[in-house]
Amino acid sequence: MEWLREHPDVRTIRVAAADLNGVARGKRIPARFADKILTEGTKFPFSVLNMDIWGEDIEDSPLVFQAGDPDGLLLPTERGFMPMPWLEAPTGLLPIWMFHLDGRPYEGDPRQALARVVDRYKAAGLTPVVATELEFFLIDDSGGQLRVPPSPRSGKRRTGAETLSLRALDAFDRFFTALYEACEAMDIPADTAISEAAPGQFEINLMHQADPLKAADDAWLFKLLVKGLARRYGFAGSFMAKPYEEWNGSGMHMHFSVLDAQGRNVFDNGGEEGSEVLRHAVAGCLAAMPGSTLVFAPHENSYDRLVPNAHAPTGIGWAYENRTSAIRIPSSGPKARRIEHRVAGGDVNPYLTVAAVLGAALNGIEDKVEPPPPIKGNAYEQGLEQLPGTWGSAIDAFAASSEIRRIFPAHLIENLVMTKRQELHYMAELSDDETVELYLDTV
Repeated sequence: MEWLREHPDVRTIRVAAADLNGVARGKRIPARFADKILTEGTKFPFSVLNMDIWGEDIEDSPLVFQAGDPDGLLLPTERGFMPMPWLEAPTGLLPIWMFHLDGRPYEGDPRQALARVVDRYKAAGLTPVVATELEFFLIDDSGGQLRVPPSPRSGKRRTGAETLSLRALDAFDRFFTALYEACEAMDIPADTAISEAAPGQFEINLMHQADPLKAADDAWLFKLLVKGLARRYGFAGSFMAKPYEEWNGSGMHMHFSVLDAQGRNVFDNGGEEGSEVLRHAVAGCLAAMPGSTLVFAPHENSYDRLVPNAHAPTGIGWAYENRTSAIRIPSSGPKARRIEHRVAGGDVNPYLTVAAVLGAALNGIEDKVEPPPPIKGNAYEQGLEQLPGTWGSAIDAFAASSEIRRIFPAHLIENLVMTKRQELHYMAELSDDETVELYLDTV
């Protein structure tokens, strides 16, 4: 309540949780009733965290008619209140997550799934340190065709790719200034911004966190912020994996290391190659990659990004300082030795993605498995085992994966498979334009 007392102009609040697609589901509540939310929580059906991308119930889901569509209990996360700078009226946002009425965590909640993985690390005396890099597009979707929005500064459109261009950043200086101010207000640790390889495409790095839940919160909230704030400037901010057929898509690269109980990086052996534990973690990530592709590429459009020679990985391999590989070990000082996982698109649910990567790495650490030799050169030309190339095959691989069953609870696996099979069925009815319209703002 202290935050609300410090912001007496806030008259309404939103309470919101992430569903399986990462879509915010929640309620609008007058601020004068906030104390009740903090002490008692709120309720909505378990099935709300298991909606399809259109916000529809999953047909034949046991959560709905079979069970009577019962309520779960939504309680505040440790994040607390924060502003919603993309709204005109001063408004507070309170992130929440789902429990059973008796206080047990609800296993269909993606944030609870990540907490479950973090608990596995804690039991092993380990702490993951996580950072994300999020790519997104600024898009003018006001006409019949997607295009780069005019610069709020000059009124001109930049139609070419301008990788690491200060001019491209400066063209949207007002937007990025507002975005960084909003990140500061929301405690999202936004670091470097760059222009990327496609027109109107940018990347912002979020600083590493020794709390994976905080890191995933940061990524989820950042996506909400970019999408909401861009609309205030008259264009779309989209994390859709590949809005333009002729240009590269957007990813969410994840960097992580692991600390022991004394705070030492267990990936560090004092040299450039990293420790035995690093290799075990890499092996675990590689083994789980076919099954976890659905998490990293959750939508039909996701597979347009995962094509050869488009700066997105297609083969299951790892390498040192090589951006064509699915897993890259960046050059760094030994104490900063880390793994970069490069498969996920910008359209992912950050909670599921962080859980899938960390869970797979811990599988490898626990099993002490060795990876194949690191590749050298162009990963697209190595003859590697390939990621599932279609949405349907990724759904099947996720459902059948023994590695996935070690990471996620059976209830969440069942829910996600039913959700994606329903979406796969109904997406077949949409035109290309309708597909873009659907994904542009939702993911």
